[in-house]
Amino acid sequence: MKTLIENARYEFHKQLFTTNTLTVNNKGVASNADTSSIPSKKISKRIIDILVKEQKHDVNIAEKILGQTLGKQFELLTMNFLNNTFPMLQNIRPGDWHILQLGNNNRLKTSDFEQYEHLAYLNELTAENARLAAVLGNDYLVAPDVVIYKDLVDDDVINNIQPVVNDNVCKMTAIRKVNGGKPVLHASVSAKFTMRSDRAQNSRTEALNLIRNRKGHLPHIVVVTAEPLPGRLASLALGTGDIDCMYHFALYELIRAVEEVGSEDACEMLDTLVKGKRLKDISDLPLDLAV
Repeated sequence: MKTLIENARYEFHKQLFTTNTLTVNNKGVASNADTSSIPSKKISKRIIDILVKEQKHDVNIAEKILGQTLGKQFELLTMNFLNNTFPMLQNIRPGDWHILQLGNNNRLKTSDFEQYEHLAYLNELTAENARLAAVLGNDYLVAPDVVIYKDLVDDDVINNIQPVVNDNVCKMTAIRKVNGGKPVLHASVSAKFTMRSDRAQNSRTEALNLIRNRKGHLPHIVVVTAEPLPGRLASLALGTGDIDCMYHFALYELIRAVEEVGSEDACEMLDTLVKGKRLKDISDLPLDLAV
């Protein structure tokens, strides 16, 4: 019997194929491969072969989608996977959860959350004062790819089992709806289809800004990717302090692919990332977010 997350993982992979996010061109090169790297092409193609054979997916022969469309599709499918899993874990992480693809065009911004609402005021100041803007810059403004947040809680819910709060106490806590605060950001998910050096650093910059500019609780900060090369995964996954962890869209298949067609160095690097708990499978993400 298949489980909730197992089914969601299968559907995630299926949607990657049906939306032409993950394709193979007429030369046999996968859309998540670096065309200038032979190891990247070999590993990415082997991952697809495994998914097609064992999960019975159909891969389309098509040219890689250009521009930002590919990245946006991967963000959307990552959001869908989380929507199909994390809110279902009410027994271990109850709440009225919202999972949205944010980006620069969404009406919701980072400053709409409790920990970062002061950034809206700071942005107004720098918009009106060129000298202040030159000093502070705008690096504090962050637009994560996907966010998870929770609605504030009514007193009736807080006092459901026993009297917990009243008008005399808990007047400033963020989670209490009557205090008039903003929703608390629970997680920031950076979804990067591939991990070229510039994209890896964008994720790191987003993470560091969320850490430095928060007031209060630090949200989960994670990265989801389909990058096939262990060395490029390591450029962001190694070390601690900025992101919680990196999650691969098909880690089990990646491990097999690297063992079968990768180099010894690639195998060692991937083993280091996995055993060091810096790289996990996408299926691990919902439960990790429940912590």
